[in-house]
Amino acid sequence: MRFGLAIMNDFPPGVVPAQRIDALREQVAAAREAGFSSVWMLQHYLGNMPTLQPVPTLAALTAEAGGMDIGTNMLILPLHHPVEVAELYATLDHLSGGHVIAGFGMGYRENEFRSFGIPMDERTSRYEEAIEVIRALWSGETVRHTGTHFTVHGERISLPPVRPGGPEVWIGAGAHRAGARRAARLGDGWIIPPHVSPDRLKTVIEWRREEAARLGRAERPFSHVVRRELVLDHDGDRARETGLRARGALTRAYGAFDAPDTTASYRHLTSDAAAAQVADESYLFCTPDVAAAKLGELAALGVDYVILRMQWYDLAQEQVLATMRLFRDEVLPRFRA
Repeated sequence: MRFGLAIMNDFPPGVVPAQRIDALREQVAAAREAGFSSVWMLQHYLGNMPTLQPVPTLAALTAEAGGMDIGTNMLILPLHHPVEVAELYATLDHLSGGHVIAGFGMGYRENEFRSFGIPMDERTSRYEEAIEVIRALWSGETVRHTGTHFTVHGERISLPPVRPGGPEVWIGAGAHRAGARRAARLGDGWIIPPHVSPDRLKTVIEWRREEAARLGRAERPFSHVVRRELVLDHDGDRARETGLRARGALTRAYGAFDAPDTTASYRHLTSDAAAAQVADESYLFCTPDVAAAKLGELAALGVDYVILRMQWYDLAQEQVLATMRLFRDEVLPRFRA
């Protein structure tokens, strides 16, 4: 099992992100030294929290990342033209020495799509067609594509990626059958949301495997990725209290917008009580021993990559670094053995 660090790039109202850049650099350097495999950032537009856009911010952190992969969790692909995305990620691939993972999501906030002038009901078709065009451009070959949304007349990308064929594409999709099928058909990996319970994970991973077998892709390398929220403390009650407070503040801010889907995976947006229940089921606000045990359970389900977020809203840098040290010293060695 490999681990990534999800950096907080959406900040509480009133925070000036320019004043947090050094802290981000410190977290990335600490993650590299601790043995993490990757660093990730999210994307939103026009939200209620100051948000650094992920691609330029990740580019600014490539020196601290060293040999770690850098990835987006998620770029909202339907809001972008695939030619732009192909060139942006190829640039990031060069800046990082071939260490980019392209995490693409479909988005879900109506205000974002409305402001870009893109109908919400075109999300799926734009998403799938864009991935087709991006992969074709990353091949370095001449692309001739006439589709529903995009047309490329015999053009070739100006900057072929360092990695032959381009970065891996990890599909951001909900824990439902449509998401499992989309991940099997389009992706090299599937990033499953952090709120999904272990029982549900077992079900949807099996759906993905069944679809891959149906498509004749069962033998292809594929990463089952899940995000988990993490606060570690030798006092488990204190870890839970710290995590619920900080993650709960973020949840309430996100609750001002549409939920990504209507499944039980997003019931944490409905109330503080539901948020606490989801945290107890799926988050890692606990001691290092409990975290190791729960991560082992995920591995047994077929999860081979976990992206850990250790900071939300106003949680202090010192707490983040303390959690990372405990993870480095008392959790990660159990998975390296």
